[in-house]
Amino acid sequence: MSNARTDELLSNLSNDPASALARLDASQLSVGEMLSEALRSVKSHLRMEVAFISQFREGQRVFRYIEGQIRALPLKPGDSGPLADSYCQRVVDGRLPSLIRDATELREALSLPITRELPVGAHLSVPIRFSDGTLYGTFCCFSTEPDDTLRDYDVNTLHLFARFAGRLLERHAASEKVFEERLTRISHVLTERAYHTLYQPIVHLIDQRIVGYEALARFHPEPYRAPDRWFDEAGAVGLRSVLEIAVLEEALRGLQRIEADVYLSLNACPAAILDGSVVKLLSRYPLERLMLEVTEHCSIEDYAVIASTLEPLRRRGLRLAVDDAGAGYASFRHILKLRPDVIKLDRSLITNIDSDTHSRALAAALIRFAEETGCRIIAEGVETDDELAALRQLNVVKAQGYLLGRPQRLGE
Repeated sequence: MSNARTDELLSNLSNDPASALARLDASQLSVGEMLSEALRSVKSHLRMEVAFISQFREGQRVFRYIEGQIRALPLKPGDSGPLADSYCQRVVDGRLPSLIRDATELREALSLPITRELPVGAHLSVPIRFSDGTLYGTFCCFSTEPDDTLRDYDVNTLHLFARFAGRLLERHAASEKVFEERLTRISHVLTERAYHTLYQPIVHLIDQRIVGYEALARFHPEPYRAPDRWFDEAGAVGLRSVLEIAVLEEALRGLQRIEADVYLSLNACPAAILDGSVVKLLSRYPLERLMLEVTEHCSIEDYAVIASTLEPLRRRGLRLAVDDAGAGYASFRHILKLRPDVIKLDRSLITNIDSDTHSRALAAALIRFAEETGCRIIAEGVETDDELAALRQLNVVKAQGYLLGRPQRLGE
């Protein structure tokens, strides 16, 4: 946020600080940016040299956010010192007042060496608490010179900013806790290899034989969660590609147990393709026996980069499929931009296709598109004889679903 924008946003600080903070809270700034703006505003409004937010942690006072500097006491976020030797602790426990116009006039303040060494002149400090009353730390500002113009309403203003900071910090702490919990779960899955692969047959409806298998990841931890939730959670902690590669490696171990004329279909997200990890992994295998599926659920920002990344593998025999076709708009973009070898019709189209004229019409359109562009069609989620009969009437040659074969471990 520019200085001009900050000045405009907080121009009514003296008259209506609560409104100014509400406007800041409604801005699109990050937690850190909002807290820095709040500190900068307090520092300017109260004419202080330094404003900071400290956290009380394991007997230490840790500086988390700082605005302003004093040459004799250079501070940066993360610096810390004994809580017992701080003004912050004494304000919280009542040995020092929140408002100090001149620290040299207070015996308790003079008991701290920094009061004369810095020196400390004016000092304001109020506690920051979470909604349950938990003490986080303090919202403080100080100068090396005394200031007799400071009044109680300045402390009230600081309390407003402390409550604002407390809300932000509490939300941030909650987000960090969720992040750590997710990271712990995903790390456990990776280190313990708490996953396995099920293989669902893809059947040629005319020849009545298995021509391929789709590798489907399953995770062991209880309670059971759908694979998509595990991958989404891994993505939230920056480990989606790592998890996908681990799962792909597990799936590819089954390739040697599959007949030589049967292929294996694998799922991968765009991020794992773009960072080169999928390309590096698949390059070690016979690509003519592999198919890579890009799903509706994965957003793609630059199709050209995805296409160019996969082109060397496709030239060597890798087939590219767009999964979940018909489930949403993104799948149609995938089809048009990636020009896949295979279009997989989503089960939402296949369910009741024998009686749902709209699903049948859309499926027919996609089948016609595939014929015009040289793609092949695979229907997913076939569960009834009537659905299978309808697909045969639409000239669908390949399909998968519980009617044709459930996902299972190889050899079962």
